[in-house]
Amino acid sequence: MGSTSIPCLWITFCLHLCCLMNTGKAQNAKEVILLDSKAQQTELEWISSPPGGWEEISGLDENYTPIRTYQVCQVMEPNQNNWLRTSWIEKGDAQRIFVELKFTLRDCNSLPGVVGTCKETFNLYYQETDSEVGRNIRENQYVKIDTIAADESFTQGDLGERKMKLNTEVRIIGPLSRRGFYLAFQDVGACIALVSVKVYYKKCWSIIENLATFPDTVTGSEFSSLVEVEGMCVSDAEEEADNAPKMHCSAEGEWLVPIGKCICKAGFHQKGDACERECSYIHLALSSLYVIFISGITFSILCYTAIFNMEKYYCFN
Repeated sequence: MGSTSIPCLWITFCLHLCCLMNTGKAQNAKEVILLDSKAQQTELEWISSPPGGWEEISGLDENYTPIRTYQVCQVMEPNQNNWLRTSWIEKGDAQRIFVELKFTLRDCNSLPGVVGTCKETFNLYYQETDSEVGRNIRENQYVKIDTIAADESFTQGDLGERKMKLNTEVRIIGPLSRRGFYLAFQDVGACIALVSVKVYYKKCWSIIENLATFPDTVTGSEFSSLVEVEGMCVSDAEEEADNAPKMHCSAEGEWLVPIGKCICKAGFHQKGDACERECSYIHLALSSLYVIFISGITFSILCYTAIFNMEKYYCFN
């Protein structure tokens, strides 16, 4: 198989352009990131097979910070089979993994002399393992996730007009049963710039509802999964009779409407998400006794008694 490729200066240019035109979004608080290639400024050093296929290059993000990306453009000869494999990704507590790909793809009709050899798709695979397995890519050990196509491809004219068409595709894998996995990308003859790869899973973050604490909870393995979680009453609270607190964590990392609740124990009242001890107050009466001295004789005369009502709160432990 030959390694003749279209010159890739256009890819480097378009990476710079697309990053300047996309300011990025705040990270979703429900995501736990396992891999984010855009956040890594040093070389990714993923495995490319054969060596003349995928190429690692540098680009710039919207803050002119260097980012590492991969490109391939072997469109002149048929039967391309270029593989790129990520580093090993430990899945942690995740059962259901999200893979977000950002990429650009060249319109084959805009490339001269490539009719029949140029493609506009690539394939996404994964392999589950309990540890790293070395540098050789054994294609038959990978499970295909999907064929990835661009919603928009770009032409030479788009580059001239500084128009960039960055595609974003998200795929889900799972349930996973082993400690970790690899992702792999198979090029079959397209002109692709893989701008970023983000791998994450979702969880419901800890929350207090109805005086009950619900811990961080990883979402279930299926799209429709609801994970039931029992709440733990906050300090000085107890479960309402026959109405224990429960919530369900959805597959999107959102808590659903709570069931049951906790109530404050006797002698306590609710304040916000906590129970505070009830307080009592006592009225204190203060009297003033005035003494008058006349001709050296002391007369004790009670002129008046002033009553001062003072409220003071007492909380007894």
